[in-house]
Amino acid sequence: MALKRQSVMWPKHPKKRNTFLPTVSTNVSVEYMITNERRDDWVSLVFEKESFLTKYFSFCTAGSPLKDVVIKAQVLSGGRGLGTFKNGFKGGVHMVTKKGQARDYAEKMIGQELVTKQAPNGIICNKVLLMERMYMRQEMYLSILMDRESQGPLMVASPRGGTSIEDVAKTNPEVIFTAPIDIMEGLTDETCQRMASNLGLEEGSEAHGKAMTLMKNLYNMFIACDCTQVEVNPLAETPEGDVVVCDAKVNFDSNAEFRQASIFAKRDFTQEDPREVDAGKFDLNYIGLDGNIGCMVNGAGLAMSTMDIIQLKGGSPANFLDVGGGATEEQVQKGFEILEGDPRVKAILVNIFGGIMRCDVIANGILNAAKTIGISKPIVIRLQGTNVDEAKILIESSGYRMILAEDLDDAATKAVGVAEIAKQADKIKVNVAFEGFSD
Repeated sequence: MALKRQSVMWPKHPKKRNTFLPTVSTNVSVEYMITNERRDDWVSLVFEKESFLTKYFSFCTAGSPLKDVVIKAQVLSGGRGLGTFKNGFKGGVHMVTKKGQARDYAEKMIGQELVTKQAPNGIICNKVLLMERMYMRQEMYLSILMDRESQGPLMVASPRGGTSIEDVAKTNPEVIFTAPIDIMEGLTDETCQRMASNLGLEEGSEAHGKAMTLMKNLYNMFIACDCTQVEVNPLAETPEGDVVVCDAKVNFDSNAEFRQASIFAKRDFTQEDPREVDAGKFDLNYIGLDGNIGCMVNGAGLAMSTMDIIQLKGGSPANFLDVGGGATEEQVQKGFEILEGDPRVKAILVNIFGGIMRCDVIANGILNAAKTIGISKPIVIRLQGTNVDEAKILIESSGYRMILAEDLDDAATKAVGVAEIAKQADKIKVNVAFEGFSD
């Protein structure tokens, strides 16, 4: 990837250890991440001394003028530059050209939620990144990703970098270049040469050769680290002829966690939906959505169908939750606890077609959750298949009232109906209690 790690000796401080985290840097800059730990302390430590940048950034030498830097909100979302923090501060990426600006910007970013196109509900900013400002001759785009059509890695390049590649593909598709990579043959010199030229770099130039080397390093990293996507945007050519990775997004195959332990150890759970994090601890296939009807279904296809029919009935699903065919009562109980604890959920729809997954296991999991945390939200249940009669007996004799449905259409109609009642009650600030859903 044409990246180097430069070692830096940090000053020891008895009360402010681990405040600064050096990150991987490009070959012409050093980047430093500043965390939310001891926020007031690090602000004072970093920015009260004029000599900080000169002393600790390797691209500044003693006695030389301070160079401009860029401060970036470190959140797992694209479109940071055009985002807005919930405190009203606009932009997650800013140029720092004057003394005190970095401190001012950081104070407005850290601890605040940044709203972007990809994170419309906001995502917490616990870190900011300081890096050298790059003066670019041109901005390019380069990525490698797993492609379903070619069933292997695909390199994507464009001379129009520094902006949303989706917008470029929509308005100027002719400047998007792709090259499938044979997984057995690997990335060839011919492909690198062609794609470097497609970036707009002059063949035979120093920058052209550096881009080819970077592509090979990028592909080697893609394979070695079990990546599903490595996106560099922008990839910059400097006036000096260097090719620099200025920003990047990297996704990893979760199935490779067992052999990429050091990478997955860096996972920042504060950047993820807490419902999904909680579900992942119990191996539940859960994806949080923005609706108000919680869904528990077995099988991905049935889960999608359930969400579709909820939409057709005028409702909105709050999640995708597939308990699969081998779920235990403990997993079912945990899934229900997540649905019950979600304040957006106004009703819960259970749709189980028992094959491998037994209906009585689902019933016991629901009842265990009711006994443990109580269930205050209306539950609509549609059960069919293995041990369905035993499951109905368990529910009927439990003392908990649940709405039984004969088929999926009936279940969706009832779930949308009770969710709408709860929604309208919230709208006019009237408390509505669904009696019979607890002892």
